[in-house]
Amino acid sequence: MTAELVRGQNHPLPQTRVEIRISAGSPVTPGATLGGEDGRVSDPGRIAHPGAPHLPGLEVPGQAAAEHRLAVDLDAMPPDVERVHVLLALPAGVPGPRSFGAIAPPSVAVTGLDGTAIARFVITGLDSESAVTAVEMYRRSDAWKIRAVGQGYAGGLAAMLADQGLPQAQQLAADVERAVAEGLARAVAPAPPPTAGGTTGAGARRPQPAAEERQTRSGPVDYRHPRRATATGAAGASGGGPGTPGGASGAPRAPATAPPAPGAGAASATGAGPRPGAGTTGGGVPPQSGRGASGPAAPVAGDAAGWSMEERLYNQVWGMFEDLARTVAAYRSAVDFADSRMDRELDQLLADPRARMGSIADSARAEALSRHSTLVDRAREVLDRDLAQLVAEAGVVEPALPPAYASWASPVWHEYEVPADAPMALRLGDLHLPEHTELRIPLLVRLPLERGLWVDSGTSSLGPGALDGDPERGFPDAAERRALALDTAVAHAARLLSVHPAGEFNVHFIDPGGTATAALTPLLHSGVLAEPPPKGAAAVTDTLTRLTQRIDLVQMALRSGAADALPPDLDPAQQLLVVNDFPHGFDDRAINQLRYLADEGPSVGVHLLIVADREDAKGYGPLLDPLWRGLLRLTPTPDDHLADPWIGHAWTYEPARAPLGSRVLEQVLAQVAAARRALRR
Repeated sequence: MTAELVRGQNHPLPQTRVEIRISAGSPVTPGATLGGEDGRVSDPGRIAHPGAPHLPGLEVPGQAAAEHRLAVDLDAMPPDVERVHVLLALPAGVPGPRSFGAIAPPSVAVTGLDGTAIARFVITGLDSESAVTAVEMYRRSDAWKIRAVGQGYAGGLAAMLADQGLPQAQQLAADVERAVAEGLARAVAPAPPPTAGGTTGAGARRPQPAAEERQTRSGPVDYRHPRRATATGAAGASGGGPGTPGGASGAPRAPATAPPAPGAGAASATGAGPRPGAGTTGGGVPPQSGRGASGPAAPVAGDAAGWSMEERLYNQVWGMFEDLARTVAAYRSAVDFADSRMDRELDQLLADPRARMGSIADSARAEALSRHSTLVDRAREVLDRDLAQLVAEAGVVEPALPPAYASWASPVWHEYEVPADAPMALRLGDLHLPEHTELRIPLLVRLPLERGLWVDSGTSSLGPGALDGDPERGFPDAAERRALALDTAVAHAARLLSVHPAGEFNVHFIDPGGTATAALTPLLHSGVLAEPPPKGAAAVTDTLTRLTQRIDLVQMALRSGAADALPPDLDPAQQLLVVNDFPHGFDDRAINQLRYLADEGPSVGVHLLIVADREDAKGYGPLLDPLWRGLLRLTPTPDDHLADPWIGHAWTYEPARAPLGSRVLEQVLAQVAAARRALRR
C-alpha cells in the first residue's frame, strides 16, 4: 500500500534501488545532492543536475520537463553519503511560470524497480517559491528512509543550494540554469493536446497517467508505453527477476468499441495529447482496436485522436515519436542495470582474496557474464518487438501523409494542388536513433511557427560520413556546407509557401553578399521571387525596418482592439524573413532589430529563418546567446543535436530536401506562382 506522506513524515524504504518519479504542472529542473550526516554538501561535484546528470548511484534527467524519473541506487553511493536530497526548481531565463504558486502542486513518488509505489508526497502550500527541496532519503542504522520535506525558497535555485552548504551557490545555479536553457533550446517542442472533441475510443492515443500510477513492465526502469506491450511479446512476464518483474500480466483486454463521430457528445478528450499508453490498474494493457491473443493488430494510418485525418495523422506521428523514445530508454536502462550488476558482482568477487583465482573464480565470473548476457538479450528481445511494431506502423503512415507532412520524395507531391487552407503542422526533416537507423520519425512542428528557424552552416558533430552517408567523403568543406545550408533553407521556405493558400504567406530574403542567387534559382525561375534580393548593408536596414515597423503596427492595433484601423496597404499575409550568411552586413542596430523580430515577430505572423555559422558571430560574445537559444537549430547534414521532450535522447536529425535530380521543387513552386498570379488578377 502506498504511503501518502505529509511534510516532516518519514517512511522506511524496503529496497535500496528505487525510482523517484516527479510530476509537475509545468517544466521543472530536477536535481539531487549527496550530503553527509548533517545534510551539508561541501563539494559542487556532489550535486547531480541537467548539466552533470550522473553521480555514483544517482542519475537525473538531462533537461527540464513536466515529468521526471530519477534512478537511485543507495548501495552504490559513496560510503560517506548519509543523506540524498531531491531538488526541484522552475527554469529561469525562459518563458514560463516564475513561482510554484502559479502551477498545480508538484508530486513526488518513490517506486520500486517493478513499479510498485512505496510512498508519495504532494507538495502543497507553495506560493512565491521558485525552488523546493522535495524529499530526502537518509540512512538510519544501516537502513534507508524517505522523509517529505517540501521546503521552498523564494530566492530560487541559488538560495536552495546555499542552504545546502554549497560554496559559490550563485555561480553553480547560473551554470545549472545555462545547461537547462541550452537543453530547452535543442528540445523539440512537445505536441499540444488534440482538440476537445478528439476521439477516445479504439486506437485513440490516451493521456498518460500520473508518474506514480504507471506500472513498469520490463527492465529496472521501464519507459515503454503499455500500448506497445503485448501478451506474446512481454519478455519474461512470468519469470521474475530484476529485468522482468513477476506478476506483470500481459493478457490483452477486449477490444474497445469504435470511436464515435466528433461532436457525438459521448466522448471528449480530457487533455489527451499524442502521448499513448494510459496505464490500467494492475499494469494491464489498455484497450486496443483489433488486439487479440496473438498480438497487436495490423497498424492503420490515422489511428489516433483528432477531428480530421490531418490531426489524427499528426497525433499518430507524435505518438510514434514518443513510443520510440520511451522504448529505447527502457532498453538502455535495462542494459545499464545489467552492466552495473555485473560490475558489482565482479567487484565483490575480487574483494575476496580466496575467490580471485582457481576454478571457483572462473565459475563465478562465467555465471556473472551469463546473467548479464541473459538480461541484455531479454531487453533486446523486448526492444526488437517494439521496433517491429513501429516499423510496421511507419510503413502505413508515411504513404498516407498529406503534402505538409510528407517527404519531398513522396508521390503525393506529384498530385500537388495549392491548398485552400493552411495545415496544422509542417515537416522539417526526419529523426532517428542509433538502435534502428532505418526507422525515421517525421519532425512535425505546429503552424504558425512559434519560434524561428536556424540552419547551421557550421561543422557537424557526427564526424566522417555525415554528408549523405558517404564514409569516404566525410565532412564537407566550409564552402560546401554553406551551400548545403542555403539549399536547405530554400527547401524549407518553398515548403512553407507550398502548404499555405495563395497570397497568405510571403518570403523576404536578406543576402548582403549576393551569394544566394544560385540557390534561389527555383524561386526565381518559378516567379515566386520577381528578382534576386538586393545586396549590401542598405538592403539589410531597409528590410528589417519595414518588418519591425509592421510588428509594431500590428501589436499596437491588437492591444488597442483596433485591428480594422491598420493601414490599407499593410500586407495581411504571414511573412518569412530568410537571412543568408548572418551576421555579414549587420551593424549593431540591425542586430537589435533582428533580435526584436525573432522575439516579437511570431506572435503577429512575422517569422525568421537564419542561415549562419555561430563561429562567424562569436565576436558579439554573449549578446547573441538569447537569439541562438530562441531559434530551432536545424542542420544541412545529419547531426545529433535535437532532443525529445520526454527522455532527452540525442536524435539524429536529417533535413527535408528534394532528392538529387528531382524537379519536384520547381514543379510545386510553378503552381504556387501561378496561383499567386491568378489571385492578383
